[in-house]
Amino acid sequence: MEIEMEMLIFSVLVLFVSTLYHLFRMLNRNASKNEVDHHQLQLPPGSSGWPIIGEGLAFMMTAKRGVPEKFIEERRIKYSSSHSKISNSSCKVFTTSLLRESVAVLCTAAGNKFLFSNENKLVHSWWPDTIYTIFAGLDKPDTHEDSIRLRKVLSPFFSPNCLQKYVGTMDAFTKRHMDVFWSDKKQVKVLALTKMHTFTLVCKIFLNVEDPAVIAKLDEPIQHIAAGFISALPINLPGTAFNRAIRASKQVRKDLEEMVEQRRIDLDRYRQTAMAEDLDESNNNNNDQDLMSKLLMDTYSNGRQMKETDISDIANKLKGLLIAASDNVVTTLCSIVMYLSELPTIYEAVLKEQMEIADSKADGELLNWGDIQKMKYTWNVACEVLRLEPPNPGTFREAMTDFVYEGYLIPKGMKLYWSVFSTHKNPEYFPDPKKFDPSRFDGGGPAPFSYIPFGGGPRMCPGREYARFTILVFMHNLVTRFRWEKIFLDEKMVMTPFLLPTKGLPVRLYPHPSTSSL
Repeated sequence: MEIEMEMLIFSVLVLFVSTLYHLFRMLNRNASKNEVDHHQLQLPPGSSGWPIIGEGLAFMMTAKRGVPEKFIEERRIKYSSSHSKISNSSCKVFTTSLLRESVAVLCTAAGNKFLFSNENKLVHSWWPDTIYTIFAGLDKPDTHEDSIRLRKVLSPFFSPNCLQKYVGTMDAFTKRHMDVFWSDKKQVKVLALTKMHTFTLVCKIFLNVEDPAVIAKLDEPIQHIAAGFISALPINLPGTAFNRAIRASKQVRKDLEEMVEQRRIDLDRYRQTAMAEDLDESNNNNNDQDLMSKLLMDTYSNGRQMKETDISDIANKLKGLLIAASDNVVTTLCSIVMYLSELPTIYEAVLKEQMEIADSKADGELLNWGDIQKMKYTWNVACEVLRLEPPNPGTFREAMTDFVYEGYLIPKGMKLYWSVFSTHKNPEYFPDPKKFDPSRFDGGGPAPFSYIPFGGGPRMCPGREYARFTILVFMHNLVTRFRWEKIFLDEKMVMTPFLLPTKGLPVRLYPHPSTSSL
């Protein structure tokens, strides 16, 4: 116990010294003749908060209270007008201290556009060191070639043209899930069931894996990885959530490496058979392949032999994709279930649209691409949920060089943060922002760069269409089978920092008497 306490104290001292070093480096950077003159420009207004923790505690507290937008709103007001470098203007950028870093927070749609359009020009992606520790082998942001290459592989797979062939698969899978885990139940916990549904589905589509034992083996450590992201004490000591996340990440990578290696053997066997029988080898490189096979084929495409490091690299990519594609969809589904339970008029409108689609289908006929295209109001509802309860509140960038934004200096190495809450709940972009109004997305929709639940620019979430298909198919099956009500009427979605229902969202189910009578 004494050793652990000594290590903890030592770690805190290291963090404190590191903080002082970063502040000293930022404030004493010398300008070269080709860079901005530091003596003539100021940093954006702001505060560094408390030593070591900065303003991170205030950031977390507003999120836990369910009002994460308050952190930005309060500082925009504080640093506007008299505090602004430009008199009588609202604050468009301010500085704070998060994750032991000095961070410039951009507060407008124009700021979002600036960051997204300057990706890999003035800024690049940045993640705290804890992420790189958990995801051992993850590329640092100074190497963009691999990221660009990965997106070239992902873009075709996640395109509507490719994904539309999975609509029937998603529908059949969701129907089986509802039959087994929802039907004949008086109440269910939505969080647990949507986690099961989305992760099993993503294993099917990404890995072509359906064995429940294999899926369970992957799922348990992935839950530990997610918990490690939000660890209050990100120190690698036995027994901590952070340590469990590191060990779980290694286990998932090992399991995925074995799957990738077996898939490589299967692809090699197919190649050899194709050559022996004079078959068209390209037939195996088509849109019917799962994501794992596509990543393998991309590695093969340059003609070189597969290396052990390639296997590990593909496994790491798949690990990140599995987490991203399941967790964000789970959050959105929980939010949708919660809002529809609270807004009966919205529920009725969604039900009407979905029953028109259901009634147009023959017995046993599955949903298809055309049906997805008809779900316009339902998707507007999902978009409004994503505006009010976005699963990803924002991400960080790092300045690649000195530059000027809104008359203020952003020095090289400074971190920048874009947040959906700068605009999503801002009345300047969304009048009466607390009102649930799906009609905001009719016609041309919101102003450019004001609605950004999937980010924007070159790093826009590549899986946004996959998420749309999964959400719409799930909503169709849920509302055409059930009405429901929350058991805890005051339950809310809160950020901790991931968005989750506070009690797991248990609901009472009321099956429709018969679909034909509706």
